[in-house]
Amino acid sequence: MTGPGTRLIDTVAWIHLRDGRILGTRTRGKELFYIPGGKRHDGESDVQTLLREVEEELTVAIVPGSVAHVGTYEAPVDRRTPDVVVRMACYTGDHRGTLAASSEIEEIAWLSYADRGRVPPVDQLVFDELRAAGELS
Repeated sequence: MTGPGTRLIDTVAWIHLRDGRILGTRTRGKELFYIPGGKRHDGESDVQTLLREVEEELTVAIVPGSVAHVGTYEAPVDRRTPDVVVRMACYTGDHRGTLAASSEIEEIAWLSYADRGRVPPVDQLVFDELRAAGELS
């Protein structure tokens, strides 16, 4: 999907499912929900990025030994900017602590497939795959 003239946004995300729903976060001032995670800092591995971002956003600690890669997805950031592509490496992992919105996060929610229109294109790919696997209601 990426090619000449394309700007890539490299991100890592945490797939956290409960009772057929996926955890979503909404940043202050934004309308869309996102799968928790964020951009990699220079020199960070996927797991380092995942642990840092989830702790910053949700005040929980991911257990490093429990982290498993689910898939990597790419999609334009939105329809208006098809030359900006988000690459999102997605992982599952157990956590310690109580989920709570922190930092720039205004709201957390448990989303079903019916909420697909409330997430960006790259997250929609994850929703589609989880739905096809029977993991998202």
